[in-house]
Amino acid sequence: MPTLLLFSDVHGDREACRRLVEQAGQADVVVGAGDFCVMRRNLQAPIDLLSAIETPTVLVPGNAETEEELRAACADWSSAHVLHGDECTLAGLSFYGIGGGIPVTPFGPWSYDFSEEQAEELLEECPEEAVLVSHSPPKGVVDRDSKGQSLGSTTIRSTIKEQYPRLTVCGHIHGSWGQEDSLASTPVVNAGPEGLFWEVSGAGRD
Repeated sequence: MPTLLLFSDVHGDREACRRLVEQAGQADVVVGAGDFCVMRRNLQAPIDLLSAIETPTVLVPGNAETEEELRAACADWSSAHVLHGDECTLAGLSFYGIGGGIPVTPFGPWSYDFSEEQAEELLEECPEEAVLVSHSPPKGVVDRDSKGQSLGSTTIRSTIKEQYPRLTVCGHIHGSWGQEDSLASTPVVNAGPEGLFWEVSGAGRD
């Protein structure tokens, strides 16, 4: 059973990036669920630190960087796989990724956001029983901010209930960092920047 190192939302924190590099050798795959920088600024610095990770790595853009910006920043990181509306297979597992803030955030034009309808299109090709890597959490699951508001995506929720991922990895909502729950038998982890190890077992379906 492959071991994953999960993280999200380092937001340019160099110490967090260095810790993740140190941990990465203990995992079969590293998964980064978005928000590597702050407000689209200085993305290259955290990516340059993280690029010391030689373990195969799946990344999705957060709302703090676009897909294009993340792909450009990772151009010289040979073990990185940037996903957004597509998939890859690593360590015998299928990974499907979707980035951005879903639904659209109140943060304004700098934020890389998608409507629920746009997210539905991006998730059309998500296979059953993959590891779903989504910057945004599903509605009602590890999606509460510091005020207790549920801010997740209804489309992500529907996809989990229909496609039974083995695991869903997300971030985005800082108030739920490090929390784990389940939806339709699928574990859902809001990873946060500290790094969490997860051993993938069977499919999400009962």
